[in-house]
Amino acid sequence: MRIPVLVLSGFLGSGKTTLLLRLLEEIASRGLKPGILMNELGKQDVDGRILGEHSPASLEKLLDGCICCSKKSEMAGSLSLLLKTKPDVIIIELTGVANPEEIADALTEPGLIGQLRLKRIITLLDAEHALDYNSIFATDKQLVRTLRRQLEVADFVIVNKTDLVKPAQLQKIEKAIRKQNEHASISYTTYSSLHLAPLLEGVTKREEIKEQAVQRLQMVKSISLKQKNAEGSVSSAPKHDHAESDRSFSRIQTLSLSWTTSARLTREQVERFLHRWKKELLRAKGYISFPNQGQMYLMQHAGKRTNWEPTAYTGEPYLVAIGIEFDQERFKLEWEQLT
Repeated sequence: MRIPVLVLSGFLGSGKTTLLLRLLEEIASRGLKPGILMNELGKQDVDGRILGEHSPASLEKLLDGCICCSKKSEMAGSLSLLLKTKPDVIIIELTGVANPEEIADALTEPGLIGQLRLKRIITLLDAEHALDYNSIFATDKQLVRTLRRQLEVADFVIVNKTDLVKPAQLQKIEKAIRKQNEHASISYTTYSSLHLAPLLEGVTKREEIKEQAVQRLQMVKSISLKQKNAEGSVSSAPKHDHAESDRSFSRIQTLSLSWTTSARLTREQVERFLHRWKKELLRAKGYISFPNQGQMYLMQHAGKRTNWEPTAYTGEPYLVAIGIEFDQERFKLEWEQLT
């Protein structure tokens, strides 16, 4: 019996973890047992803590690197550990800058292909920023290409945060999606809320043995081959490698900061600070407390939005910042001046 694998893809702040929580709730209501593999660029595990507060699902984490390059060698081991828990389905949540095509390839490793099969790839888009990616990352062609690949290989595309844009913007987004992918199902959502049955179709307690993993991989790779042929080349798709000459995402940097509870820090100060860094900052998230409130908050910042949510987390506060070619030393110094 091969376990179905769902891959959640999408750029930073698009709503992947929120969708994952909704999927886990639906999976639990069906009496199914999930396994989760999460990948974060930073050393601190914010999303993993969020899941831990909301779901008892088996969880493996790959931190401080991208699952499709620097952490790729560790993925097989993490999946093997999940398989020992005998899940009915495995969900892989990628970093926002990962190429799901590489995951499709990794699932066909000799030690995994007989146990796992790629069920579907789900890509989320942040409606407020989706049309800006090409201009924001104009100097990093490999990053733009990977963001496009997230669309090209998707079975489902979820356009999230639609409440933040006008209908005309959604029409432009759909046109952009169809330019990359003519066949994917498109859903428009707020807070990653949608009918989940299509995403979980075919996921049951007793999965029959099917030869779909190899077929799915061949389909994904055929898209790449057609694209290369259209560009006048028949070479294979390039590897997504942060360290090699096509450095992919070397411009994207992660900084983790910790501090003792501050007697003077306010929510308004945090938001003003993050907005000052809006040109370089892709996303920030972490756990922050304020004096005289007796409450820890989960803070998540992306683009123009900063969200706060009370949490049961009791550890020391910390902040994870993910930026594009940003001055980490200056960021750290300015943050220390606040705290």
